[in-house]
Amino acid sequence: FGIVKPCTVATLEPAARRCVHTHHPAGWLKVRVEDCCFTVERALLARHSNYFRALFHSGMVESHQDELYLRGGVRARGFLIALAVCRGEVPAFSDPEELVEAVECAAFLQITCLVQRLCDIIDSDNCLLLFHAASVFGLHSLFHNAALFLCDSFDDLKEAAESSLPQDLIEYSQSLPPASYVAIGTHSPSMELLHDSFRVVSYLDEMEGDWKHLTNLPTLCSTSMAGVAVLDNRLYIVGGVHGYGKDTVDGGYCYDPESGVWTALPGPQQPRFNFTLLGHNGRLYGIGGEFQRRTVSTAESYNVERGEWTFIQHAPRPVGSAACAVARRRIFVCFWKPPDTTDIYEYVPAEDEWRLETAMIKSQSYGHCMVAHRDNLYVMRNGLCDDFLRCLMDCYNITTGQWTAMPGHYINSKGALFTAMIRGDSVFTVKHMLTLVYTITGNGWKPCRQMKGFPKSGSLWTCLLRIPKTGPVTPQLETELHFLLHSSVNIYGVRLSHGII
Repeated sequence: FGIVKPCTVATLEPAARRCVHTHHPAGWLKVRVEDCCFTVERALLARHSNYFRALFHSGMVESHQDELYLRGGVRARGFLIALAVCRGEVPAFSDPEELVEAVECAAFLQITCLVQRLCDIIDSDNCLLLFHAASVFGLHSLFHNAALFLCDSFDDLKEAAESSLPQDLIEYSQSLPPASYVAIGTHSPSMELLHDSFRVVSYLDEMEGDWKHLTNLPTLCSTSMAGVAVLDNRLYIVGGVHGYGKDTVDGGYCYDPESGVWTALPGPQQPRFNFTLLGHNGRLYGIGGEFQRRTVSTAESYNVERGEWTFIQHAPRPVGSAACAVARRRIFVCFWKPPDTTDIYEYVPAEDEWRLETAMIKSQSYGHCMVAHRDNLYVMRNGLCDDFLRCLMDCYNITTGQWTAMPGHYINSKGALFTAMIRGDSVFTVKHMLTLVYTITGNGWKPCRQMKGFPKSGSLWTCLLRIPKTGPVTPQLETELHFLLHSSVNIYGVRLSHGII
């Protein structure tokens, strides 16, 4: 990655290229970087940079000076990008030099929010560069995230990776488990002693092009009108209904593919079904849904570490099973407004508020499914006259604020499009007859591979999970109990010695 290109991104005005010798408040600091000078709030630097925070608390002479000169390890353009990110802005930078200088600055000044921003923008265009730069400058989280992306997209990036990356980096990426496409059928809670072979979670074995068993659903778990989401590579199933009266299931379950274990978790404070559940930044968000035959607008957040649900700002209006997506670490949710409007709102956790991002107006057509790729939201909607077999697709760019209508129709047999999950530049969809993979292009989705369909008919939940490369894990407890039940060993002694009771 020998990068020698002229500076193209941030053009500094002549006044910004020199320090302006005027009086500045005590809370401000002049920072010289190369031939540029920046006047920055000390509080901003201390809040976002571990380097400056440590410097200001060190008691050294430099900690009290009104002017600092950063020598080596930081470029002016990288520092400018860092300041923009620290201020909450979303600067666009994609030139290789910009990316490397941003990585260098993030490492030298230890700016967590800039590292996170770099992780957020990893794509097939910059993955190899960021992976290599992160290894050089020692940014572990960026290094690991870029390695995961390369692992997921290796078939597409193999030639470029082998010609530009050190072998040890490729080997590290290939040692990681790729994200697998996972599907779950719709089921009500079962009976304790009834073994239901249909109540399973399956994953797509892409090597064989077939669906394999991952785990069984917990006996009391309902996936009927439940909330299903993935957070930190754990599958969460919350709420749902059981019985002919659609009684609400109170509680949920979490599956960890690393251990193969299901654990129970409390249900939302407001019992609900047919609601939107999504995972983001250490929390689950449950939005809208139904309770006692009415649609609600209440919303809640589940803190995984504390195991607690708390109410957040109500959704803009009552909504059931709303389409949602997370793009560039931003939460977006679709809200229908008859007769022809789909409003897309952003929920901002830091402010606990809903903001109208955009509206899509199409005659008798609404957004039923939404997925994110880079800074684009792809919204799938029904065709004219409630035609759900041939759907239309529109793309909204959250950076430019522009809508683009994707050409043509997308066949949505049995709702296959609504199972869409994106990995790298690929889209996975599935129904009973067929698993179809698309490649995302500049003007739409292009079918690229077909595999066997899901072995059971009916509605499906889908997600992506990283399953250990050795295959699905059988919980140790389950293995021990199976051994005990099928052996002549003294059960009580063995159970006690293994600490099961």
